[in-house]
Amino acid sequence: MFDVKDSDFFDMEDEAFDTIVENDITFSGCVRMKKPFMIRGKFSGKIDTESDLVIDSGAVVEADINAMRVLIRGKVKGNVYGEKLIFVTSSGSIDGDISTQKVVLEPGCEFSGKCTMVKQ
Repeated sequence: MFDVKDSDFFDMEDEAFDTIVENDITFSGCVRMKKPFMIRGKFSGKIDTESDLVIDSGAVVEADINAMRVLIRGKVKGNVYGEKLIFVTSSGSIDGDISTQKVVLEPGCEFSGKCTMVKQ
């Protein structure tokens, strides 16, 4: 449909992620990561990663997020900062403010909040 630079993490296999919170896991707390991180389950707290974050389909996240690139296929309640990119697919939703260099909101996604575009 369209090409988005910096979206190669759509093609990342599970092995590319250092940590995956699976769909049968509920986790609360503060997570700090340096490598790609995927959430398929439920998470509440704060996420701070120097790499990519994927909120997969079916995931429910209540957290403020700080990451390099963020792909949202599930539900997020909280503010999201993506240094390079925030991509919300048609199945994704964000209830909170977003701040990033590039943002993609696919038709059908839900977004409630402010969007701030930052320069490099």
